[in-house]
Amino acid sequence: MKRLYPDQPVVGVGAIILSEGKILLEKRKNKPGQGKWSVPGGLVELGENIERAVIREAREETCLEVAEPSLVDVVDDVELDEEGKVQYHFVIIDYHVKIVGGVPHAASDADELRWVPFAEVESYDLTTSFRQFFRRNRQKLEKLSSLG
Repeated sequence: MKRLYPDQPVVGVGAIILSEGKILLEKRKNKPGQGKWSVPGGLVELGENIERAVIREAREETCLEVAEPSLVDVVDDVELDEEGKVQYHFVIIDYHVKIVGGVPHAASDADELRWVPFAEVESYDLTTSFRQFFRRNRQKLEKLSSLG
């Protein structure tokens, strides 16, 4: 399935990884969103369960082993070109996941990883879809973070 000028929406997953009042953000290495900050994630592969996809993507991009995916939100990300044609259309399913092993290290599509306190997240150059997600879900994320 093609990402650029797709014939239908493309399904992706985002890994919401929290620790001690901070969220793990990644600086995107590739388009779309290259150079902007978001959460680790990527596309669901054909035949892959979405919970397994978020675990796989977290491992590929952060070198962390995660478990217990729990749905947080679903986000639409539609980008149009200068002519008004749909250049990208992603439906992103964001899951909170718990760290069960590993040390965070930027890999795969991540240029850099950073633990960011909730109060500082919006000062980063975020992807549009993640900024919308964060504004809509900040209180929920703070509560999840406090639960450990």
